Amino acid sequence: MGEIALVQMVSIPDLDANLQQAQLLIEVAVKQGARFILLPENFASFATGRMQEVAAQEIDQSGRLRSFVAEQARRHGIWLLAGTIPTRRRADGSLLHARARSASWLLDDAGNEVARYDKIHLFDVEVADQQQSYRESSEVEPGDTPVVADTPWGRLGMAVCYDLRFPELFRRYQQAGAELISLPSAFTRTTGDAHWEVLVRARAIETQCYMLAPNMGGQHTPKRATNGDSMIVSPWGEVLNRLKQGAGVVSADCDLQLLRDIRTRMPVLQHVKLAPPSSAS
Repeated sequence: MGEIALVQMVSIPDLDANLQQAQLLIEVAVKQGARFILLPENFASFATGRMQEVAAQEIDQSGRLRSFVAEQARRHGIWLLAGTIPTRRRADGSLLHARARSASWLLDDAGNEVARYDKIHLFDVEVADQQQSYRESSEVEPGDTPVVADTPWGRLGMAVCYDLRFPELFRRYQQAGAELISLPSAFTRTTGDAHWEVLVRARAIETQCYMLAPNMGGQHTPKRATNGDSMIVSPWGEVLNRLKQGAGVVSADCDLQLLRDIRTRMPVLQHVKLAPPSSAS
């Protein structure tokens, strides 16, 4: 067991049932000794077809989902990464009307929201599965700002799901002093089977950070299945713990002294030679 735990869920098009599942799994993680718990992407509002309705109710901390995660953090005295919760309000306070932001919220053990990251890269792709086409941007406005926050377990860079395919974001986190990176996800089974593990481990190795990657893991609707394989990966790329499929909890401890030793022996950040390319004139 460890102080950091990932909750893997199999959410369905029923918000009430998803909240009940999340609550039960948080309780399991707490009983196992977790003090920092991470939920997956869209843990409550997964595949509901009600993105805009849910987002409209989450414009401040009185929203049902934001109230739920704050209460969980307070009740158990834990830090909580609330996967993603859709909201109609941008981080600067302005309101959206046609779309939502997919926001990942970090809460402290008093239930205070201490950081928010809005998913930057949106999943607009064709996949060889039963759903075939995904157009996240039809409902979601992309964020534009990387976010790093301090936690009792280290400095945390925040990312979400499809962000995993864009290493420049993770390099930014490494340069900003991140030691942990959160990646709440709902990777499809098809893309996850092919790329999930190799990309999560690659991002850990490249950044010399602990990757904390809670994923959805099962059959959600007749057309939608996710990969699972939630994992905690060390800065050396070692998978410390994982859960292949189904709802459950996976935990580990993150040793910052090990991280510092790795960075001292192999100071890759000091060896970076290439700046981003300039625009052609």
